[in-house]
Amino acid sequence: MRTHYCGQINTEHLDQTVTLCGWVHRRRDHGGVIFLDLRDREGLVQIVCDPDSPETFRTAESLRNEYVVRVTGTVRRRPAGTENPNLPTGEIEVLCRELEVLNAAAPLPFQLDETNLSETVRLTHRVIDLRRPAMQANLLLRYRTARAFRRFLDAHGFVDIETPMLTRSTPEGARDYLVPSRVHPGHFYALPQSPQLFKQMLMVSGFDRYYQITKCFRDEDLRADRQPEFTQVDIETSFMTEAQITALAEAMIREVFAEALGVRLPDPFPRLSYAEAMARFGSDKPDLRVKLELTDVTDAVRDVAFKVFSGPANSGGLVMALRIPGGAQLTRGEIDEYTKFVGIYGAKGLAYIKVNDASRPDETGLQSPIVKNLHEQALRAILERTGAQSGDLIFFGADKPKVVYDALGALRTKIGHEKGFLTGADWAPVWITDFPMFEYDEEEKRWTALHHPFTSPKDEDLERLESDPGSVRAKAYDLALNGWEIGGGSVRIHREEVQRRVFAVLGIGEEEARAKFGFLLDALKYGAPPHGGLAFGLDRIVAMMARAESIRDVIAFPKTQRAQCLLTHAPSPVDEKQLRELHIRLRIEPEKPAKNA
Repeated sequence: MRTHYCGQINTEHLDQTVTLCGWVHRRRDHGGVIFLDLRDREGLVQIVCDPDSPETFRTAESLRNEYVVRVTGTVRRRPAGTENPNLPTGEIEVLCRELEVLNAAAPLPFQLDETNLSETVRLTHRVIDLRRPAMQANLLLRYRTARAFRRFLDAHGFVDIETPMLTRSTPEGARDYLVPSRVHPGHFYALPQSPQLFKQMLMVSGFDRYYQITKCFRDEDLRADRQPEFTQVDIETSFMTEAQITALAEAMIREVFAEALGVRLPDPFPRLSYAEAMARFGSDKPDLRVKLELTDVTDAVRDVAFKVFSGPANSGGLVMALRIPGGAQLTRGEIDEYTKFVGIYGAKGLAYIKVNDASRPDETGLQSPIVKNLHEQALRAILERTGAQSGDLIFFGADKPKVVYDALGALRTKIGHEKGFLTGADWAPVWITDFPMFEYDEEEKRWTALHHPFTSPKDEDLERLESDPGSVRAKAYDLALNGWEIGGGSVRIHREEVQRRVFAVLGIGEEEARAKFGFLLDALKYGAPPHGGLAFGLDRIVAMMARAESIRDVIAFPKTQRAQCLLTHAPSPVDEKQLRELHIRLRIEPEKPAKNA
């Protein structure tokens, strides 16, 4: 029906006859001439309808926004002075000779150029929302990004293999979405939280390079970067070391950003151990665009009179400092707001010292209610370690390590962006490696796997697996970008005796292991190769590329924060016949969805 897309017409097509199809984006009647902005997914082009074609002109007079039309005409230059440099088609226009209305359009619930639309309105009328140029650009960016992933992986010998959507429920950290079986009453499938177990079995099967761009499902509370169903670029490979896997993944991400966004990422990506990242930035996904860093002053304050510091310092906690250059200018109101902010992360308060004169480490040179309870040796050590200068301010966190890292790590990022302590780089990727293998659950009084129980420990740490689990590092790696984790993975355990030892540390007995992971354990018996892999969050990567506030802006038909689809009104009740077929009786009456909820 058409010869070209609207947004692709340019001066190369001068004097050519073209046929275009699209939506009337805007209609302007200038008396004797009618101008139409015709839109399709590739952009806009200006159509000129004049009275020299009476039938075409009458049709143009009847048009309204969002009518679907077919135009045939001649490409010509716009008159001098009327060019639009903001449009790729801004140098030309199409003189209309034939105009056909393919379909009329009812008045829209909102105009496509409205900027203050609520997300509820947008998601309820998602079909219309997706017509907006910004949303069209986002989804085309998503397509280019997925295409770039596929091209790289195809070129490096990876095979795209699908794994099941209906599988067994296994403990993977989040709630499963369950699907009742009609033919097996009382039994349920689970939608996969990830293809983790299947991709490991594919390695045992001999498919040494697997990938899949796949849906994953987790029934968890939502936020801007979470959806009940999300898309993962899933990768697994055999006979490659941890360093080789991360090198390949780094080359892939660099190529994806270059092809999809035209951006050159740093080469190589910096690497930080988990311990260093936490000590310097309070986060295992630090935003390296922020210049500020944390400083450990725990040992310097163990004997001070200020119990807020000495208490944690002598009981396994941490006291960390965050220097803010020029921060002495912060108002009391700003400090109070930052105190409220760190409270979100469990901090009981936010101690601070204003450095009026760095050469005088006492109450004459330092301003704070806490200075009188800190001896000069401690104050001198704090100033020296943080590198504080006159006019600076130092914030402190003192508590259990997790609270201190979470609170000061978040505060570092917040102040860095608010006050401009940035490097100027647009993109700051970083690999985080050498994660702890285990973390201790204080409530249950046992060790748990930081990632999953099939992550391999470092070879050099194996001898301490039973005697000192907390010191064992994993062959695990995450890639962070601008303070967001965009992907991660690990080398897996492929030897049965190591898997048994890890299960023992986790308190998983033979019977429990068989019940939860028997099918994988059986597969590992039959000559499992060394293997590992990782996965990247496609939604999150595209959202970052598009500078979107939420991953919902780069998903065609997303759910709300209450896991609802406002377009289709899912989830919804089903009739009694369907429930009977599934042998299900409801214990509660289903809530009727509110109108437009």
